[in-house]
Amino acid sequence: MKFTQMAKANEIERDWIVVDATDKVFGRIITEVATLLRGKHKPSYTPHVDCGDNVIIINASKAKFTGAKIEDKNYYTHSGYFGSTKTHKMSEMLEKNPEKLYKLATRGMLPKTKLGKEMLKKLKVYAGSEHPHTAQIKG
Repeated sequence: MKFTQMAKANEIERDWIVVDATDKVFGRIITEVATLLRGKHKPSYTPHVDCGDNVIIINASKAKFTGAKIEDKNYYTHSGYFGSTKTHKMSEMLEKNPEKLYKLATRGMLPKTKLGKEMLKKLKVYAGSEHPHTAQIKG
C-alpha cells in the first residue's frame, strides 16, 4: 500500500529564488511569489507545514500596473480610534516604500494564521537591482 508522505519541518530544504519585477505585471508577480512562499510548486507540499522557499524581489519599483490602478487604488489604515482612518495612494506607496506595497499584496494571498506570518517573513523586497543575499543563492 502507498501512503501520502507528509513533510516535516526539519526535513524541508529551502531555496533562495530571485524574481526580477522589471516590466512585469504587479498582480502576476504577487501570485507567483505567494505560490513560491507557500511551497505549492514542490511535490512535497503539505498545507499545515511551512515548506516554501525564500523569495527576493528586485527592481520592485519598475513593475507595470494595468488599467488606472496606480492612480485610483487606495490602501486604508485604522488605529482603532474614531476618525483615525488614513488613506494611502498606490502611486505614493510605490515611490516611498515599495516593500510595504508588495508585502501587503502578498499577505492577502497567504493564510491568515501564524503560519502565514512565518511565510511572509521569507519575502525580501528591494527597489533597486542590488540585494545583500548573494551569499545564499546557489550557482
